Amino acid sequence: MALDRDHALDLDTYLARIGLRGEHRPTLAVLRSVHRAHALSIPFENLDPVLGTVPSLALADLETKLVRSRRGGYCYEQNTLLAAALRALGFEVTLLCARVVLGAGPGDIRPRTHMLMRVRVPGEPTPYLADVGFGSTGSLLEPIALVTGAELHDSPRHHRLAQPPHDGPLELWELQARTGDGRWQGQYVFTLEPYEAPDFEVINWHIATNPRSPFAHLLYVQRATADAHLALAGRTLVVTGNDGSREERELADAAEVERVLADAFAIDLPQGARLPE
Repeated sequence: MALDRDHALDLDTYLARIGLRGEHRPTLAVLRSVHRAHALSIPFENLDPVLGTVPSLALADLETKLVRSRRGGYCYEQNTLLAAALRALGFEVTLLCARVVLGAGPGDIRPRTHMLMRVRVPGEPTPYLADVGFGSTGSLLEPIALVTGAELHDSPRHHRLAQPPHDGPLELWELQARTGDGRWQGQYVFTLEPYEAPDFEVINWHIATNPRSPFAHLLYVQRATADAHLALAGRTLVVTGNDGSREERELADAAEVERVLADAFAIDLPQGARLPE
């Protein structure tokens, strides 16, 4: 799966997709506004693997799917698109890879599979961690300063960065999110070792096709709105309000799933596709 390195992102169309207008320069304010607008505009989803297709990470394909269509994507798609947009705006972007710890049991060691990025802002002394592809109520809505102990009130969410001890030669970072009961909950851990696009081609293939990968079999859809976070896993729909309220219900069948995808998540199935019953 070769990436189209010669394709230039249509920046104006991307910015229109996420609801931003006007002249944009590589400033911290622009980084924050683009990150939040993207997170609130383009849903997280893994329809392609569930339907038997490996998502393309070629920028032209991502533009067609995530920008020009009522679709979303998972972390490799979302963050590849954001990285292209930020580079087009004049930011320096380094791709990173994280190990998800959210939901892991004691002693569980998961592989590094999550894409995120370090962003340098011209004139700013501190780099920032940016990530619009985590697909969780603990995901970032805005970038966080990449310094030990940094805290971010990306309302209605609250994040911080910690450096847990470990045996490796590089410093280990952990993104943590504040839970409703006031606890700090780890989301993922990472080092600052740079990753390249071909690394994620391999990881993307593994996540989309490995029989043990949950993303290959079960539908996962997430959407952050101004008022709530919507999550669909299989046929279980959970709506978490900004006030911490939680509503859960089971959808009846594939037809209702398709209606909820269209109405609540602003996602249309590929033409001719049918969800498994």
